[in-house]
Amino acid sequence: MKGPVPAEGAADTSWLRRTAELSRLCPPSDTAFSVGAVVVAADGTVLGEGYSRRDDPRDHAEEAALRGVDPDDPRLAGATLYSSLEPCSSRSSRPRSCSALVLSTPVPRVVFAWREPAVFVDCDGAERLRAAGRTVVERPDLADAAREANAHLLRGPGACGGAQPPRVG
Repeated sequence: MKGPVPAEGAADTSWLRRTAELSRLCPPSDTAFSVGAVVVAADGTVLGEGYSRRDDPRDHAEEAALRGVDPDDPRLAGATLYSSLEPCSSRSSRPRSCSALVLSTPVPRVVFAWREPAVFVDCDGAERLRAAGRTVVERPDLADAAREANAHLLRGPGACGGAQPPRVG
């Protein structure tokens, strides 16, 4: 029998559920994942929210969420970025990946639900963030909600078909 969920774990669960809700707002695409992201201050205040293709067809969720936050906001130094999908480490639509965008901020902690499958690119965003000293929490127990908004990308020949085992890094 498991003990009670730690307060931080309960908050992470709640915010990751919010990212899954945001991912369902994404305009559909056959060439990109539908992702939601939220930047949350240590006191629980939402600093920014975003989802893929929100303002521009090339937008990634983390990019849209961070764009809504004043880069000089001192609360970023204690904030957590939540994403339904692992922050990308490479992309063709913009010069900077989402993991690079996070690293350009003082945000010390990133929590995501679903490790990015190799449908479009090989991703090592979590490893890059960890190597730079950021705390990275992967919650595969919540990945199903993130995959739901992307089911159309996970069917058919060559599709990854769902969960991948966590990478060690």
